[in-house]
Amino acid sequence: MPQNGIHAMVGVVSRQWMPKREWLLLGVVLGNMFPDLDNLVVAYATLAKLSDPGSYHRTFTHSIFTVIMLVLLFYILAAVTRNEKWRNFGRGFGIGILMHIALDLVFWFNGVELLWPIHYELNFWSWSVVPAWLKILLDTGEFLAFGLYFLLLGSQARRHNTDQSSQGSLRLWVYVQFVLFILFTLLFFAIGTKGLHYTIFGLLYLLSMIAAMTITARMKQTVEAL
Repeated sequence: MPQNGIHAMVGVVSRQWMPKREWLLLGVVLGNMFPDLDNLVVAYATLAKLSDPGSYHRTFTHSIFTVIMLVLLFYILAAVTRNEKWRNFGRGFGIGILMHIALDLVFWFNGVELLWPIHYELNFWSWSVVPAWLKILLDTGEFLAFGLYFLLLGSQARRHNTDQSSQGSLRLWVYVQFVLFILFTLLFFAIGTKGLHYTIFGLLYLLSMIAAMTITARMKQTVEAL
């Protein structure tokens, strides 16, 4: 199932089909991760006790119109700064978001509002019912996927002899993600997914996602070397 870390790894693997252009693959990887930032809105809606906070997920950041707008924005930035790298990044970013949307549609159980703000949800899995045990593993698997992504970044950095100063912090992030995966899996199976512990889980997930995107941007030399 496409946890955010899996989306990032798919972006990395896609390098074999991408032309070698500066900042293009960086855009693809970050674009693959970007759509799940709408969980920040879900978190706000939850804390503000708005009705149906989950309805904000897979909406505006998963829309074709958002893809077009962001690509145009980076094209304008490239023209203003006269820096072709931003054009490449924008193309990659748009491709990455489209890859994310495709994976969500094929491998996830919830629909995507592909044409937001037009309210039309495309869901290939509308007939399915997700067992509670699988829902737990899909949730906590976010940490496992982030850990595997950090392992992949570290191995590629060693292979290409890039970003060596990041190796220590990457190993720490790997350990943290694996520990969180085990801890919350045991916790959720023991006492369920309601209450303060689930709120803490959500906060740590958001921090991990933001950290993964920040680390990816900082290790652009490694990503570009893939």
